[in-house]
Amino acid sequence: MNAPLRAKEYFDERATSEMRQHFQPVKRSLQESLAYTCQILAATGQEAGLAGQISARSERPGAYWTLRFGLGFDEATADDFIEVGPDLETLTGQGMANPATRFHLWVYKERSDINAIVHAHSPWVSALAAARQPLIISQMDMTPFHDDCAFLADWPGVPIADQEGVLISEALGRKRSIILAHHGYLTSGNTVEEATYLSVYLERAARMQTRARVYGPLTPVADELAKEAHDYLLKPSIVKGTFDYWCRQVDKDRPITSAASL
Repeated sequence: MNAPLRAKEYFDERATSEMRQHFQPVKRSLQESLAYTCQILAATGQEAGLAGQISARSERPGAYWTLRFGLGFDEATADDFIEVGPDLETLTGQGMANPATRFHLWVYKERSDINAIVHAHSPWVSALAAARQPLIISQMDMTPFHDDCAFLADWPGVPIADQEGVLISEALGRKRSIILAHHGYLTSGNTVEEATYLSVYLERAARMQTRARVYGPLTPVADELAKEAHDYLLKPSIVKGTFDYWCRQVDKDRPITSAASL
């Protein structure tokens, strides 16, 4: 006797429940997660010298943690993050913040749901930015950005002053990601893991779009299906599990400590 066909909702709920049961997320300090984010971006070819920044909201009002200026992503360790205040003054740690992180202040001010930001001038997103092209959601792996990736068509200049922060935060609106024409991108998240997940997938999406254009115009995924995939692929268990996998890739050449010995 053939088994009855079950609705997609059944499998969605079952998979979500089983992921909660079987995925055992690794616990890290905020600074450790930020350092891993730097290493992940470096490993995926997203460094551009000292351009680009990573930050996370601090428990102290109006403050955030960021990599001290002068280091590349591949050099970052947990000890290299400093806490800075509303005027980019160093509150905890040694060194100074990248002056271009000033616009992060405005994003955190306008969006209480955002706790982490990644900004980079990665090669493939920068290609779209140079061509002044928004992202077209035309493949499943792009769907985390369905109706969730803004586009700022006019570059406000080097974001070291307040006006650039106003423009970027307004253009971002309620979305999690934005492509900045003639510049790069910003991804954000409720967690460091989410902002990092989006940053890696946005660079992949830009690469895919650039390559696919040689075959002709791109066909966007239908809205209903894109929204469904967006919500599924941004489930916290998937985001965190993917981040943990990338961390293991970063650590693969180091001694592995079994969980039983911790």
